[in-house]
Amino acid sequence: MSDFRKSVNRMATLAEARSLLFAPGSDEHKLRKALESGADAVVCDLEDAVAPAEKVRARGLVAQVLSEEKGGCARLVRINAAETEWFAGDLAAVAGLELDAIVLPKATPESVEALGPGEHSVVAIVETAHGLRLAYETACSPRVVALALGAVDLGLELGFEARPDGQEVLFARSKVVLESAAARIRGPFDQVYLDVMDAEGLEAECLLARSLGFRGKACIHPDQVEVVNRAFAPSELELDRARRIVEAFERGLGEGRGAVALDGEMIDLPVVERARGVLAQAKRSVFDGN
Repeated sequence: MSDFRKSVNRMATLAEARSLLFAPGSDEHKLRKALESGADAVVCDLEDAVAPAEKVRARGLVAQVLSEEKGGCARLVRINAAETEWFAGDLAAVAGLELDAIVLPKATPESVEALGPGEHSVVAIVETAHGLRLAYETACSPRVVALALGAVDLGLELGFEARPDGQEVLFARSKVVLESAAARIRGPFDQVYLDVMDAEGLEAECLLARSLGFRGKACIHPDQVEVVNRAFAPSELELDRARRIVEAFERGLGEGRGAVALDGEMIDLPVVERARGVLAQAKRSVFDGN
């Protein structure tokens, strides 16, 4: 079995992850705290969260912490962008680590190709105008298993002005959702919510992102994890509705009908498949305890 195929077989947790918690690779305490936070996936960050003078030391620290802290979450490392002086060294440093994926900032088809044929899957952050235009091509790379929206850097390039309703990033959000679906990879991770003290605002943004097709969200503090996990998991109301839909449809099939009515709503196969997806989501082990 190839190294890459082994990596794919280890992706069950990452494939269903809701919370993607970033922790600075130069801070041992924060790395260990992140790995114990209950996040579905933890990203040991070698990029934005690490000062240039600390980049090389951070590589060794991340390797040490990951070897000592096993935990049950998916484990990822964000390397520096392909055009930086640290890219090649980062690739060499992560090559021997047991990871669920590497996280590639400022992702484009060209930067994914620059990674070469390595063993690790890739979460690609779409955070430039060029990257957004070519998000589908990036998502179609055999190594890419998920997209993530990096709206802070994208907003800087495009001149976004933040709005309370989030409309300034609606197109970018919708595009990465669309391109992920077209490429047949998991739903993407939404942008970070910068106010780590505002749990109510975070939950509202999670619910908006979920309604648009996102299936998880990047986090920058352990306190955000519980809110994100809860917001991207089916509620009891949704689960009850899904069960009733499936039961009504199966009764209808037994009576020779391909569509049935439930609470005044017509239930046909696409509605049933969505309901079955909700029920399957609730059964996955990633939701245990949340």
